[in-house]
Amino acid sequence: MAQATADRTASSEEPSQAFLVTLVALTFAMNLIGRGVTETFAVFLLPVQNGLGVSRAEITLTYSVYMLAYGLSAPFAGQLIDRFGARITYGFGLLCLGGGYLLAGFSTTLWQYCFTVGFMGGLGAASLGMIIASGLISRWFTRRIGWIMSLPYAAVGAGMLVLPPLTQLLLARYDWRTTHQVLGAGVVLILPLVMLLPLERMTRGSSAWRGLKAGTTAGIGPWTVTTAVRTSAFWGLFTAYLFTSIAAYSVLPHTVAYMVERGIDPLLAASAFGMTGMLSFAGIVSVGWLSDVFGRRQTATITYLSTILGIVLLIGVTRWPSLVLVYGFVLFFGLMQGARGPIIVAMVTQLFPGGGVGTIFGTLSLAMGLGAGIGSWASGLLYTLTGSYIASFILAISAAAAGMATFWVVRALREERIT
Repeated sequence: MAQATADRTASSEEPSQAFLVTLVALTFAMNLIGRGVTETFAVFLLPVQNGLGVSRAEITLTYSVYMLAYGLSAPFAGQLIDRFGARITYGFGLLCLGGGYLLAGFSTTLWQYCFTVGFMGGLGAASLGMIIASGLISRWFTRRIGWIMSLPYAAVGAGMLVLPPLTQLLLARYDWRTTHQVLGAGVVLILPLVMLLPLERMTRGSSAWRGLKAGTTAGIGPWTVTTAVRTSAFWGLFTAYLFTSIAAYSVLPHTVAYMVERGIDPLLAASAFGMTGMLSFAGIVSVGWLSDVFGRRQTATITYLSTILGIVLLIGVTRWPSLVLVYGFVLFFGLMQGARGPIIVAMVTQLFPGGGVGTIFGTLSLAMGLGAGIGSWASGLLYTLTGSYIASFILAISAAAAGMATFWVVRALREERIT
């Protein structure tokens, strides 16, 4: 009798196909909202700058605040999902992001806009994104985990493809304040629908995962953040991540404004920006496979060279505002956007095996937030000082070259072993 009861209980805990599809779809949708809404900053840049009467460097400070808040709150988001579950975490993320954009529509000063779109947007995006998705999906899937994880990761590109052009359409009809409020209200209205989902069950995880967690908790893993930060391998990866983020975010937040100022139609510019996100998924998947076949360092070098070529083509738009150059930038830059991610994750797994991989990679995400904050702000400052984006894009090329050099100069990364 007891055995029959146990069998029925175990059977009832087996997830149905519909449940697993719902889980993956939820993580995809939340990541799409979190990153897609915040990346509309590139479309808002010019109208908000004019509306608040601030300089280019001042308005881009908002994006720096966003990326710093996103990076610094990543460990907090991990603790949130582990301690309180998906209901609290997603609820907090939607309220922060939606409330921030609603309030942004009432901003009259730069600090108000920085707080609502920058700080609140960063907290919200971190609590809706890949940290949460990876925490939930790993509780239910053990096979083909890389492919399954790529699905919510692809939402970053999908969000950039859909939401910036949609925002540009709204701006063609409404002012920037109303458009912020429409986006914010849309995010908040999603909250009741999300709360209807079986979030407690999603948080609980499979019986196999709970058993694994109990076994892991009882032991001591070979690597922790404390031991990892004492190695040159950790700081080599941190440096590569930092320079990569500086390179990317010296360009991304300014792309639409730059193209519009060079005579490109605003909707076309927003669509081109969105296409860089769409291409990033193909690049991420391809680079992950190539790094397994040809090596991490060699593949990373190819991605950096592609990024640099894309930026060079974008600089060419200054003199020749041609759609050929624009879409050349979209191809070479967009294809490699985020492509270093799988390489760094793979190297973390190889260099720091054991139970601390997630925590170590989460700590490395601080480099992304710091680099993105530096890159977006410095790019705006250089524009203010020079009157063009040429110096900003040269900064991006230099940072990409430095990131590429890190893989060759740091011995631990060159040899892929701890020093």
